[in-house]
Amino acid sequence: MTRNLTCIVCPRGCEMTVLLDENKKFLSAEGNACPRGLSYAESECTAPVRSLASTVLTESGKLLPVKSASPIPKGKLFDAMREIRVALAPDTLCVGDVVLADLAGTGVALVATANAADL
Repeated sequence: MTRNLTCIVCPRGCEMTVLLDENKKFLSAEGNACPRGLSYAESECTAPVRSLASTVLTESGKLLPVKSASPIPKGKLFDAMREIRVALAPDTLCVGDVVLADLAGTGVALVATANAADL
């Protein structure tokens, strides 16, 4: 079985063809211009992850921009957004402060990307 991907690791956007076995296990990839593309193709086909950026309501009613400290499993995005939707951030948070320590049970923190006091 084959799968076509566009690599998102760098601006080149290589069009890749990935070969998977009957159990959807990664076998090989073609079309990548660098080794990072090969790693991306394997990860995307076996355990895809995504960075998450959103906003959290602060105590004063303003929206604080936030992001996941590292990528989380793609299948956890909706769970993470449900947690973010009900979170309430203190007005004292600064850039890099943790808003949620364990986003959707992934072990990845959700961190502020702005100072709440500056909103």
